[in-house]
Amino acid sequence: MNKQKGDGVSDSPAGRLQALFEGHRLTPTQRRIAHCMVRRAGDVPFLSSVELAELAGVSQPSVTRFAVALGFDGYPALRRHLREVAPAAQAAGGSEHNEYQQAVLAEIENLRHLAELLADPAPVERAGRLLAASRPLLVLGLRAASSQARGFAYFAAKVHPDVRLLDEGGSMLTDRVDAAVRAGATALLCFALPRHPREVVEALEYARAAGLTVVTVAESAFAPVAAHSDLLIPAAVGTGLAFDTACAPMLLGRVLLEAMADELPEAQARLEAFDTKAAVRGLFVE
Repeated sequence: MNKQKGDGVSDSPAGRLQALFEGHRLTPTQRRIAHCMVRRAGDVPFLSSVELAELAGVSQPSVTRFAVALGFDGYPALRRHLREVAPAAQAAGGSEHNEYQQAVLAEIENLRHLAELLADPAPVERAGRLLAASRPLLVLGLRAASSQARGFAYFAAKVHPDVRLLDEGGSMLTDRVDAAVRAGATALLCFALPRHPREVVEALEYARAAGLTVVTVAESAFAPVAAHSDLLIPAAVGTGLAFDTACAPMLLGRVLLEAMADELPEAQARLEAFDTKAAVRGLFVE
């Protein structure tokens, strides 16, 4: 997200890390470390350089070079800085909650961070205008992100006249992008969650080359898809369970739906028409 000063991002551990990384030109390896740190924001102040390297899947010297790139003498200096700004509750360590409760509490923190980001509504409003204006509108999400894309496309089709879901990879993916561009598409919304399929990165690169404006929902501004997005709005995923949880990306998708609907004058009429037909058909059991 294009953050503005005073948006409240620095009030959370992940927000402070995001602010720390801003303004630095990071290599792909360094972006990977930054991404890992954001995902483990509460633990990072207490990790050794070796532990952080293992979590990020990089070498220990890479972690040291990363700290220097941020302006610190080395990783110990970076860790000292993070400990100084860590909330007291984090520094105290330990928890009386079991692992399932901790996963839920972590998601609550992710939602709180999303709320802080949305204090500046400009990026979401800009995304809403871009999505509303695209006829047709492409919605992309593969593998772990396919359910997010499918959910958005389902609801978007109730207010937008032409929504095309891209939730399967393969050689047909670029064909469908080409067809949408020929039909007049100007924007693509991508849901990108870890682990990031190579096909998603390649699809976004292709879409931009075809002239589409790419709006992306990803777990971090340092995700691999960032370099191929015109507007990226981050929503963190939970990592406390065996499989990531994505409450914040789902909610952000609904927020984008709201912003898009606000830009479609016929949206309310379409919803009312659907409700009328649904009642006639007895579509829902109330």
